[in-house]
Formats: sequence, C-alpha cells, structure tokens
Amino acid sequence: MTCDPKIANRLKRTEGQIRGILKMMDEDKSCQEIMPQLMAVRSSVDKVMGLVVAENLRRCLDETGKQTDENVEAALKMITKL
Repeated sequence: MTCDPKIANRLKRTEGQIRGILKMMDEDKSCQEIMPQLMAVRSSVDKVMGLVVAENLRRCLDETGKQTDENVEAALKMITKL
C-alpha cells in the first residue's frame, strides 16, 4: 500500500505532537498540560486509522469491479480489528 500524501502529512503532524509531548515531560509539565496533547495524538491516530480502513475498503471493492462476499468480509475484518 502506497502512502497517500494526506495520510503521510497527518502522521508527520502527529509525530511532531509526540515530540512536543516528550519535551513537555522533560520540562516536567503538569498532567493537566500534557493530557490534552495526548488526547489530540490519540484523535489524530484514530483519524488516520479511519482513512486507511476507508482506502482499504475502496480497494477491496474496486479491484474486481464488483462486491464479492470475500472482499466485503476482508474489509469488515479490518474494521472490526480497530
């Protein structure tokens, strides 16, 4: 799977957020300051996961040009693993 530029950019932003959190921890920032940043990272990763699953679903359904039970089942398995 090649990386969509939108997904790559989102992951790079997330990487920057994580580096910022590490810096905050090194600077001994409070839990109240760090937690919102951690929640933002979690939200960002959740969004990336949704985009990846959506792209996979499109590929599963478009490769053959038809919706086969096998392709739909493969896509659903990926979604339920989230």
